[in-house]
Amino acid sequence: MDRKKFLKKGMASMAAIVAVPTILTSCDNDDNNNDNNPIACTISPAETAGPFPIKTPADLVRENILGNKTGIPLLIEFTIQNTNNNCAALEGAFVDIWQCDAKGNYSEYSGQLDGDFTSENFLRGRQTTDTNGKASFISIYPGWYPGRTPHLHVEVKSGSGASLLITQVSFPDDVSNTVYTSPQYNGAPDTTNADDDFVDTANLADSVSGNTIDGYTLKKIITVAG
Repeated sequence: MDRKKFLKKGMASMAAIVAVPTILTSCDNDDNNNDNNPIACTISPAETAGPFPIKTPADLVRENILGNKTGIPLLIEFTIQNTNNNCAALEGAFVDIWQCDAKGNYSEYSGQLDGDFTSENFLRGRQTTDTNGKASFISIYPGWYPGRTPHLHVEVKSGSGASLLITQVSFPDDVSNTVYTSPQYNGAPDTTNADDDFVDTANLADSVSGNTIDGYTLKKIITVAG
């Protein structure tokens, strides 16, 4: 779907959020190359799917994963590359994403900071990569919970459904500290990227740009053996 048309259609669900990122309606010149983010053609680091892995991605095919949650807007742009083809774009792969809300809670599970969310499926979804290996999601900047740096969970699957990689994507500490001054969040996190046991420097987003008024855009290249 055309991005501008999609955003017009989805504005109602974004109304409670501070603002839609101003960069949603345009694409950067480096969308189809890695000139600004040169990386070796090696598989991205595999990470744990927990603590609250996605349950029903096939039923959650959607770009807007907000559900009923609010926070600082975040546009997530993944590029999936195939190490078996010199890191060329991988078309037709499924990209599943799940993350916590602004207060650190995941949908589809109970026993969390703010109660039982087993009947909800916010902040989870699936997209299929296009000819450029791109998949994007409209979300919010995730909150944090004790012992973990702010992060996204991602699984990439082949068109036949075989799991190619489960990984995580973390955020720059300085950006998170700025976001968490918003009253929608729980203040400064208790864990930085350097102190987190589940991510390393290769998990860090390639770029996170924007501000707390207009929102942020995260970009990340993920390489798999497709």
